[in-house]
Amino acid sequence: MKTKKALMLLGLLAVSQETLAATGIAFIHGTGNQTNALADYWTPEFVNSVRQGIPVPNNYTVINCDFDQYMWQEGAAGCLATQLNRFIQAKNIDDLILLTHSNGGNIVRWILSNPTWDSRYPAVINATSKVIALAPSSAGTPLADAVNQGNVFETSLGWILGYGSDAVKQQQVGWMANYNSTMLYGTTGRPSLGKSFEVVVGSDVDSAIWDSDSYCAGYQYQVALETTQNWLDSCSDGFLNCSSQKAAGTVWFSDKQKTRGQEPLSHQQSRRACFNLDTLIRNHI
Repeated sequence: MKTKKALMLLGLLAVSQETLAATGIAFIHGTGNQTNALADYWTPEFVNSVRQGIPVPNNYTVINCDFDQYMWQEGAAGCLATQLNRFIQAKNIDDLILLTHSNGGNIVRWILSNPTWDSRYPAVINATSKVIALAPSSAGTPLADAVNQGNVFETSLGWILGYGSDAVKQQQVGWMANYNSTMLYGTTGRPSLGKSFEVVVGSDVDSAIWDSDSYCAGYQYQVALETTQNWLDSCSDGFLNCSSQKAAGTVWFSDKQKTRGQEPLSHQQSRRACFNLDTLIRNHI
């Protein structure tokens, strides 16, 4: 009889712990000083669709930090760690999915690579189960070099790069190579991140005026990104070479492998509900 009661108690404890466990998702923006990333960066359409993929869709947060700073600074990684810790504690999250875009992936890699840098980092690392990195700038971009040299890109890409911010300096190709070899994990020949870091790669830009797909996320951005593509590899999303996006972690998929109509994802479209991207992520998480 005592054995039966003990088993029942163990069973109740197991159920209780399972009930307490919670999955959450955080939407982490890229370069820029965001105060309303839901409206200004991701759009409610994208966020509200993706978060339906977790058991409790209200367990989500949209990060707003100053990612114009170097990744290790208080306004960047420090701000991100504070907001994630607040979310983890408020929702009792122990299965945290981090969805990043562009330079947001670098700031997450900084935290995962440097657990002793800041007392706020371990709680984030322990709760994180996976990172899904949309078009991460893991190896930087030649356009960041161009902006810092003050040429034509400063005008044509000011909307996405800013003007000479520390984050743009950070994403110069040579600078990222140095960070990847000394401070960051996850690239070839370096220690692993310890967490799954799955990458979605954007490989091309469409801007044909007669093609309705060119208007998803804003036609003017497609035109700008197709212009800058002339200074990038043949495989690029208009801001990043595919090789940069693939430099850290493992590739989940390259756009045309899974998107509706095998459409490419430009750098602007890889954070919006374009060509079933939101549905693909929702079903994956």
